[in-house]
Amino acid sequence: MLYDASNLRHFCNAREGPLRLPSLLSRLTAKVAFVAPGGFSLRPWLQRLRGVVIGRNVWVGQLVYIDEIHPTDVTIGDNCSIGLRTSIIAHFYSGPRRSINNGKVVIEKDVFIGPHCVILPNVVIGEGAVIRAGTVVSRNVPPHTFWGPPAAEALGIATVPLTPEHRYEEFVEGLKLRVKRQPEGRDRASK
Repeated sequence: MLYDASNLRHFCNAREGPLRLPSLLSRLTAKVAFVAPGGFSLRPWLQRLRGVVIGRNVWVGQLVYIDEIHPTDVTIGDNCSIGLRTSIIAHFYSGPRRSINNGKVVIEKDVFIGPHCVILPNVVIGEGAVIRAGTVVSRNVPPHTFWGPPAAEALGIATVPLTPEHRYEEFVEGLKLRVKRQPEGRDRASK
């Protein structure tokens, strides 16, 4: 379920809507939140000051980047964990702040986001989803889904090391790429 204003009232301050600091102060607060201690306390509190809508019992890991220009476009539900070095981005443009062309990011309740993830604009991560470490989330994630890329595997054999003693061209020439073969069942089905 997506959050609407009635569900988010307890995330806001006494005024209507999330607290929003002036732009420069908001950016400075983001820098402090990036390295501050207190994943369940100080870091979420600092992000709330900036206007990020954050529910109860939320862990924000160290070095988590939450959009500096549009923090109010990010919503994190109750009981979520945001892993170390994750980036949550709510806009894709350069230059001065724009009031349009922003993308909302909604992280519903009970979501776990592993370390080193990138959450791009216009994404909803459904309730109870688990995002695998290192994942780039560029589209909506259904509720209760384990989401991420396939496991890493050997791509080939490096016969020449990629070090200062060898040129890049030598490395490429010595690379023996692994060729993936399709299972026989697939091969026959396509004929």
